[in-house]
Amino acid sequence: MQQSRGESSANAKTEPSPASAENGVSRVFVLDKRGKPLMPCHPARARKLLAKDRARVHQQFPFTIRLIDRIREESDVQAVHVKIDPGANTTGMAVVRVEQNVKANHILHLSELTHRGYAVRKKMGQRANYRRRRRSNNLWYRKPRFDNRTRPKGWLPPSLRSRVDNVTSWVKKYQKICPVSGIVLERVRFDIQKLQNPEISGVEYQQGTLFGYEVREYLLERYGRKCVYCDGLSKDPVLEIEHFVPKNPAKGPNGTDRIKNLVIGCRTCNQAKNNYQPEQWAQVLGKSRKKIDKTRLCNVNRLFEGKRPSLAATAAVNATRNAIFFELRQLASVECSTGGRTKYNRCRFNIPKTHCLDAACTGKTNAISGWKQSVLLIKAMGRGSYQRTRVNAAGFPRGYLMRKKAVHGFVTGDIVKAEVSKGKKQGTYIGRVAVRKTGSFNIQTKIETVQGISWRYCQIISRQNGYNLAIQNSSPT
Repeated sequence: MQQSRGESSANAKTEPSPASAENGVSRVFVLDKRGKPLMPCHPARARKLLAKDRARVHQQFPFTIRLIDRIREESDVQAVHVKIDPGANTTGMAVVRVEQNVKANHILHLSELTHRGYAVRKKMGQRANYRRRRRSNNLWYRKPRFDNRTRPKGWLPPSLRSRVDNVTSWVKKYQKICPVSGIVLERVRFDIQKLQNPEISGVEYQQGTLFGYEVREYLLERYGRKCVYCDGLSKDPVLEIEHFVPKNPAKGPNGTDRIKNLVIGCRTCNQAKNNYQPEQWAQVLGKSRKKIDKTRLCNVNRLFEGKRPSLAATAAVNATRNAIFFELRQLASVECSTGGRTKYNRCRFNIPKTHCLDAACTGKTNAISGWKQSVLLIKAMGRGSYQRTRVNAAGFPRGYLMRKKAVHGFVTGDIVKAEVSKGKKQGTYIGRVAVRKTGSFNIQTKIETVQGISWRYCQIISRQNGYNLAIQNSSPT
């Protein structure tokens, strides 16, 4: 088939040298003249297409061009996957080109999506307080509907639902500008079934390599990635898997390799505990007056009584991952993976730990290239408020807001370019705009907030879509 004019020359099936396999550049998304997605291209090729007047700028974030002399049927489209690493605060996403023969992934685009779940939770609590105050003061209020309210199947709190909607929304955006053929999702942080049943099939599990990563990731997540004995007071950076009841004790029963008997301890505490039984070590620590030994004694007694950290936060994240999976499988075929495999791939390919690179390491892959590139930072901001007034610290209304969000075609949150030709504020400003009914806007740039810019000087760069977008040019090292 004939190669697409919008396709990158990097898409040719040539093996990159080991020295250049890490280096990459964020690709430019390409649409045909009918708006259908083609293979992303190199920024240099996009500049040539724009200079020769063969393409138009479709959108700025992520940067997308639209060809005016090409249709999708005349182009060669390869397999492209969107990889997702869901998180409580930040979700990493990576768009990769998949080499089917060798199962290698070349990263085309990286992004990190920051959620606003805590802001949603705060707003919901604030709204409940407003209603409670109106009811208690015999003011106008809406009658409570708790008895009439029913929750549909799969209901999630609004703070968690916002995370699901954010991820689903951006996968749909990528589908519109890129020929996505599949989705890879880190559905669970660790594989509980394989932890409970080590006799599982597969070469990686039989050799114990991937199974060890599942165990370590589970313990690190459960104990907050710090020593359970000293709470980090020893400042020892090396964390090890520790048998709470030792396997080869001098006295007492032998411990096992079960998850219930494994904890995370630093090397200093691990060597100090040696082969002591918990009761024996508690007696030794009780004779010491050191601050670190007092902390160790308190934590040993807590562990001995069975008071271990809960996985409530992890359960909430896993519930979100399941909801994301059910939403995404309606869009494309979804391959599920675990956090243990993600860490296994990251360590195997010697890739730094970031949210977006964790997403690139999800799933089964034999090689990952092009991970040193810029990252699109996405922050969920919301689409405004239904409130018609502001309130003071006591919750009483002050002032009134505009009934319409748009002023002269501009909305708060639009990214604009203002070229002021005269006056004290003469100059060029690019940033996010805050509209006013008078037509005198505020523009928030990277370094300052410029007030009192007339709408006549403003030009739209990107429309407000509920997200704050920026480019992180520095590559991870």
